[in-house]
Amino acid sequence: MTYWLVKTEPDTFSWDQFNKDKKTTWDGVRNFQARSNMKAMKKGDMVFFYHTGDEKAIVGLARVSSEPYPEPKDPDWTVVDLVPDKKLKNPVTLSQIKSDKRLSDMVLVRASRLSVQPVKDNEYKIILELSEGK
Repeated sequence: MTYWLVKTEPDTFSWDQFNKDKKTTWDGVRNFQARSNMKAMKKGDMVFFYHTGDEKAIVGLARVSSEPYPEPKDPDWTVVDLVPDKKLKNPVTLSQIKSDKRLSDMVLVRASRLSVQPVKDNEYKIILELSEGK
């Protein structure tokens, strides 16, 4: 399994709205590196759901529910379907991530503007630990 992180402005599409909808097509990505990352996603991969803006925190965990496919409105771009898995016990803030030396190489720290990014296995486990307050 591969792990990912997707970013969203909570005023545009929040974790609460995602849970209410029970599914979403992750579209509108207009960055070539983010598109390449989406093309690498596989059904069943886990995804951290990150709120940008004032919050700047990982708030939940989603699952990729489809293989990547062409965006219906613009087939030059790629989309995947996501379903919510669970809300994290405690949000993990960007400042927490940046202050944890074990996460210094995380893409979120090095290329924070990238909207779809890979997460390494050890980073995934550390984020879950931080969410549990460990």
